[in-house]
Amino acid sequence: MDFSSKLLENAVNEVSRLPGIGKRTALRLVLHLLKQPKDHTKFLSEALLHVRNDVKTCEKCHNISDTVLCNICQNTKRNPEIVCVVEDIRDVMAIESTSQFNGLYHVLGGKISPIEGIGPQNLQIESLVSKVEKGEVKELIFALSSTMEGDTTNFYIFKQIEKFDITTSTIARGISVGDELEYADEVTLGRSIVNRIPFSQSLKA
Repeated sequence: MDFSSKLLENAVNEVSRLPGIGKRTALRLVLHLLKQPKDHTKFLSEALLHVRNDVKTCEKCHNISDTVLCNICQNTKRNPEIVCVVEDIRDVMAIESTSQFNGLYHVLGGKISPIEGIGPQNLQIESLVSKVEKGEVKELIFALSSTMEGDTTNFYIFKQIEKFDITTSTIARGISVGDELEYADEVTLGRSIVNRIPFSQSLKA
């Protein structure tokens, strides 16, 4: 792809670094921005800088937040004794869109994947076990994607907490095996939360 402007080429190269965006899509986006009033581009760049520099991680659940505790953890109407374990913020958003869950979350920040060099120590597992150990949680709902990495992570956590008096469940497999949680439709995901099953039962499946 030949560029008449080095500045245009640099902008396209940077935008194409984003996941799922190739050079042609990046070029279309950059050209679109060039046609917009300068203020629009300024607002976009400022928003990106703010989210990069000012966004925080909730001290309690590790969700992305503007404050020390996220809005979900601050909500006194939610049940703090039921915690849904998810991979990242996209899964929190997916489950929240169902309006079927009234507990809290624990965001691991990924899944155990030896191939990618991600071990238990790289995830927020220790803080989750600590919550269980302190008796803060009565039920853990495993809501990781139905992949080998997701199942491995579920099982690892289960072995860490099985000695404690706690109920463990997993979302019903209305979610197709191998599917990522964020792509499930709201009705299917909502039913999976409501019809969750004991985790030990899922090990026999």
